[in-house]
Amino acid sequence: MKKNDIALGLYILAAIVFLIIPMPPFILDVLLALNISVSLVILFNAIFTKEVLGMSAFPTILLLTTVFRISLNVSSTKLILTTGNPGNVVKVFGEVVGGGDIVIGIIVFIILLLIQFLVINKGSERVSEVTARFTLDAMPGKQMAIDADLNTGAITDAEARKRREKIQEEASFFGSMDGATKYVKGDATASLIITVINLAGGTIMGMMNLGMPALEAFQRYAILTMGNGLVNQVPSLMISMATGILVTKVSKEADFGHVLVKQLFSIPKVLYIVGASMIAMGIFTTLNTLLFLIYGLLFIISGRKIEERIEIAEIEEEVSEEEASANEIRKPENVASLLQVDPIELEFGYGIIPLADATQGGDLLDRVVLIRRQIALELGCVVPMIRLRDNIQLNPNQYIIKIKGIQVSEGEILFDHYMAMNPGYVEEEITGIPTFEPSFNLPAIWITEGQRERAETLGYTVVDPPSIIATHLTEVIRNHIHELLTRQDVQNLINNIQDAHQALISELVPKLLSIGEIQKVLQNLLSEGISIRDLVTILETLADYAPTTRDMDVLTEYVRQSLKRGISSKYFPANEMTSVVTLDPKIEQEIMESVKQTEQGAYLTLDPSITKQIMDATQVEIQKLEELGKNPIIITSPIVRMYFKRLTQDYFKDLIVVSYNEIDSNVELQSVGMVTVS
Repeated sequence: MKKNDIALGLYILAAIVFLIIPMPPFILDVLLALNISVSLVILFNAIFTKEVLGMSAFPTILLLTTVFRISLNVSSTKLILTTGNPGNVVKVFGEVVGGGDIVIGIIVFIILLLIQFLVINKGSERVSEVTARFTLDAMPGKQMAIDADLNTGAITDAEARKRREKIQEEASFFGSMDGATKYVKGDATASLIITVINLAGGTIMGMMNLGMPALEAFQRYAILTMGNGLVNQVPSLMISMATGILVTKVSKEADFGHVLVKQLFSIPKVLYIVGASMIAMGIFTTLNTLLFLIYGLLFIISGRKIEERIEIAEIEEEVSEEEASANEIRKPENVASLLQVDPIELEFGYGIIPLADATQGGDLLDRVVLIRRQIALELGCVVPMIRLRDNIQLNPNQYIIKIKGIQVSEGEILFDHYMAMNPGYVEEEITGIPTFEPSFNLPAIWITEGQRERAETLGYTVVDPPSIIATHLTEVIRNHIHELLTRQDVQNLINNIQDAHQALISELVPKLLSIGEIQKVLQNLLSEGISIRDLVTILETLADYAPTTRDMDVLTEYVRQSLKRGISSKYFPANEMTSVVTLDPKIEQEIMESVKQTEQGAYLTLDPSITKQIMDATQVEIQKLEELGKNPIIITSPIVRMYFKRLTQDYFKDLIVVSYNEIDSNVELQSVGMVTVS
């Protein structure tokens, strides 16, 4: 065992043993002196600790010292009642502190008890309750602020983890302090009861056992009782003060002494007024003139010294700023920081700043956190940090979205308006400013707050500006998430499942496929909106087929077939007939005959005129589905799917191409047409 553990064990054991076993007066003196010194250590630690968590064990310390002090109180009571000799420390406190006078000793003891019980304990108890409540209520907001800083890249994962742990420790500390203050309150009550018992019991014992007259017995035992009460009450008072100091510290990370002096004596004007007031009281009243003049002059001189110090500090600060500016101009420009490109950026004009500023009630940062969570659940991919910044070059209500430093989309909002969209069945129109919804380019109108309730009653879909930006950002991320998936991201995803699937990972990477090749397959899936959350199934499939082919497109098709349950649930609702379009076998044959295989992969050599005919026919069939209000879905044979998708992706962005092998057996399909050419 360590020495500290042994010392703590003896401290606790002594408190328990001395409640039962009588101790000699000398041992009692030693322990009472120890109790006073420990109380001083606790008090000054509470004053000078820079952070309340620097004394996170204070509730436990409070309990241990209270039990130890009560143990000493009980032991001294035994000696007072049995021998009338509780030791030197108790006698000195009773004679010197009380002046050898019973009345003075009683008055001093009662005053200390009232100060501790009614002032310090009561105040500390109330502050502890309020602080604990406010700390617990503020936890969710602090957590969200940490998530927002982490999301915007202001802090790292390690810093975020450290801040969360600190918040939890503070909540636990102030929650414990709320209950621990009851120990001090109970200790004061117990001291009062023990004092009364000592006084009454000692007087009776002196009369009965020692044959003293009543007055003599009362005087002798009253002095010992007051000494015992004071020697225990003084350490209790110091620990009560330490409790109050800890729970009332405004700054949780500041030196108490420095903060106190700085806040009281940092404004020269205040010291001048106080000094003049003290001099006036000394001259124009019957108070001690010399004393008040000395105090007044001291305050005025201190104010002048502080004012000179402030002036010197201001001059030094100006010189430092000028030197820093000159050094900034002279030093060669550091362009390394300019080379870094943020994966995702959201830039906005100054009119949109309130939406991103939490102090003004904006929740855009919180929505960004939710976007990353939503994409992770939906696609199984971690979205990189989204950088939010204002741009004075933009229009006040304009925002742009950048992927890897390049603008890919933009939008414009009206800060104090709502966007209303007709879902298609609302006949009655409302007045507003015509616009287009930025995510899907749907017609919409801007309406005021007063029109919102009526628009919702009529059936319009009404959206507030933060939701518009969040939805737009989500769609842009969905469309470009495959570009943002890096090799490091793939490695992190593999690391997440490696412990549970070590055999799979060791077989696949790097023996069969490299991280870059797995990245290509995952990018192919994400580019068509297929979730990679079931990474185990994906890697199992790659491990099965990688020995026979290294074509990443072919491997992607095998993976899609393994994920058919997820693909079917995404595009084909259960217990519902889904309208689709099929592909003419002749076109499939034409496509397959035009496929050329190379070492770098396969590509199409289809005649441009045939391509145009296929695209025109596809357009006709897609319009049929859109007129029915259905998603444009074309079913092909497995071997053709990826080539047909590649052929049409530049013409029809939202076209869904699925092979027969990717459809679950319980899906009900209805063919409403066939893509064919004459």
